Amino acid sequence: MTSQSVYTEHGENAMGLAQTELLAALLQSEDLVYPWEPADSSTEEYFAQLEANFSWEGEINSAVEQVFARLNQCWAIATPVDPLKESLLQRFAAHIPTAWLESIAQGAKQVVTTQLSAAEQLVRCVQSLLPDWAEDDLLVFARPVAYTMRGREMETSDHLTELARADWEELSEVERARLSLTVAKFALAQLKTSQQ
Repeated sequence: MTSQSVYTEHGENAMGLAQTELLAALLQSEDLVYPWEPADSSTEEYFAQLEANFSWEGEINSAVEQVFARLNQCWAIATPVDPLKESLLQRFAAHIPTAWLESIAQGAKQVVTTQLSAAEQLVRCVQSLLPDWAEDDLLVFARPVAYTMRGREMETSDHLTELARADWEELSEVERARLSLTVAKFALAQLKTSQQ
């Protein structure tokens, strides 16, 4: 007998044994049958019984809550709080869009240490928000605001009164420009105070 015929005979026996075991498994009756028909009344009972037997549900829910709580802690640690942005949001968020406040805060950080005049710093803080405005036009509005920055405490109550009287969407472009410059003045004053 050759080695090839031994392997063939052994392979056929293994194949026959596997087929026999598969047939026996298929023909074996089980008490529980998976409900294939969703409209059948026994289907709902079947799934209710499976859920009742599942005892890890509470443990999984508490573990998931712990994982998400830990992720939130990590996220809070990973994202540092910007005190200037927080200050602007607390003071002006009810009246000016958040995106504008964030942009003004970013602009103020970039220009606070420059050798520009106060009016030019104010204009640079808001220029990206008012792209249709010429720099000279913004300087006209910025000069009176910059003048109030010299040697006296930062006052924004006049412009906040304007904010309170109208919704941001109802304000004209001129009013938006003036209010943005006022917020920029507040942001620059905050940064200069924190650097002292």
